[in-house]
Amino acid sequence: MAGQSRKWMILVATVWIQAFTGTNFDFSAYSSDLKSILGISQVQLNYLAVASDLGKVFGWSSGLALMYFPLWVVLFMAAFMGLFGYGLQWLVMRDIISLPYILVFLLCLLAGCSICWFNTVCFVLCIQNFPANRPLALSLTIAFNGVSAALYTLAGNAIDSSSNDIYLLLNAFIPLITSVVSLIPIIRQPSLDPLPPDGVRRDSLIFLILNFLAILTGIYLLLFGSSSSDGMRARLLLGGAIFLLIFPLCIPGIVYAREWFHRTIHSSFSLHGSGFILVDVDDLELHKELITRESSYHENGDETLYEIKRRKNSGEKEGCCDSMVKKDRLAMLGEEHPVSLLVSRKMYFARTAWLTIALVPTPIAFFLLAASGNAVALHISTALVGLSSGFIFAAAVSITSELFGPNSVGVNHNILITNIPIGSLVYGFLAAIVYDSHVSSSLNIITDSVVCMGRQCYFLTFVWWGCLSVLGLTSSFLLFLRTRHAYYQFEAKRISSMTPLY
Repeated sequence: MAGQSRKWMILVATVWIQAFTGTNFDFSAYSSDLKSILGISQVQLNYLAVASDLGKVFGWSSGLALMYFPLWVVLFMAAFMGLFGYGLQWLVMRDIISLPYILVFLLCLLAGCSICWFNTVCFVLCIQNFPANRPLALSLTIAFNGVSAALYTLAGNAIDSSSNDIYLLLNAFIPLITSVVSLIPIIRQPSLDPLPPDGVRRDSLIFLILNFLAILTGIYLLLFGSSSSDGMRARLLLGGAIFLLIFPLCIPGIVYAREWFHRTIHSSFSLHGSGFILVDVDDLELHKELITRESSYHENGDETLYEIKRRKNSGEKEGCCDSMVKKDRLAMLGEEHPVSLLVSRKMYFARTAWLTIALVPTPIAFFLLAASGNAVALHISTALVGLSSGFIFAAAVSITSELFGPNSVGVNHNILITNIPIGSLVYGFLAAIVYDSHVSSSLNIITDSVVCMGRQCYFLTFVWWGCLSVLGLTSSFLLFLRTRHAYYQFEAKRISSMTPLY
């Protein structure tokens, strides 16, 4: 029980790490001041933003580090990378030191790399401690990475809403503080035995409650994350957000306490040995025999109580042809069976199929932007892209661990996400070509900057982006075709092992 409790503390620790290490999301809060202090152009500022994504190119190094160092060491290496990367930028913003542009670029690169190291630590912790519910644990922790910007906005407004360089200071120290808080549960990782079926169902219930709390936290931060620059109100809202992040620690305790109550207190009121028992004692013994031989009957079929009683009385031995029905079939006519047994091999979708479905909104969004230039289309398309990319980012970790194994997921996933900086460069390069090609046709001079105004500046960009998204959708569909047989076999085996006894 202690080991099961500690694994939930580890999960909450990974939630905290993810929630406070999405430090690249608040770049826009201080980018204008950084541009002014460094005296750089908008293009050079964009390169600094890309540098944070380019840090993911070196994210695979975290997987190599885990081969030689314990998890907590890698966690603090990531924390000090962020402290060094963001801390020196804060000193530049405060005019305490002066650094050339190339060194600031490398600091942004280092800070982006630290985010990948944090992610790798969280992924490995989830995979090690929740082998039976690995996708649920991964998706839950990854979801909290999206609230980082709102949390840092509240923290910045609570401390000093008039200073933009406060975000760099928060980026430097909050991940380090979070790592210190998470150190104890990570060091005291339990050695977990395989869960029984009822344990898996209990964990699934806890995950359901935790996902509901995640949705509640997201809605809370969406409504109040950036609604107030008043210091006192921001502090109150930040306190509410921190409470929502701490509260998940109570959920596993409540579930375990409920089970303990039913197992000890409630069962102590049972009437053992009552003279009014209406079940034959021999049948009770036979029922116990059925329960202890559950695993055998999952493989060889189930027998009725009458058949076992008849064998016991006659002294017959069991034979391979004596079972009524084989596995994957109903055990007895006229009995109640769950609907899942009826529709689950018919209605099952491989996880790679869900990945393909999640990619569908992206080309729709880009083609909608190309076809219409009004504000409603912009809002709808932005929501579709955000929904699609969020699902893909969460599902990619689970799919990587399933297709290539959980032991090297740190290296494999960080190799996979090198597509982020590559995509950033390719998509950005296309956008820049289209933008510059239309500057001459719609020239507007604002101060000393040349800008392109009008829908024609972005029309071909959205068309190209939509076509590239269709290419990605096609690749995802081909991946589904290559892997669906393995997923179907896995699901058929899982369903057959969960077939109830009658």
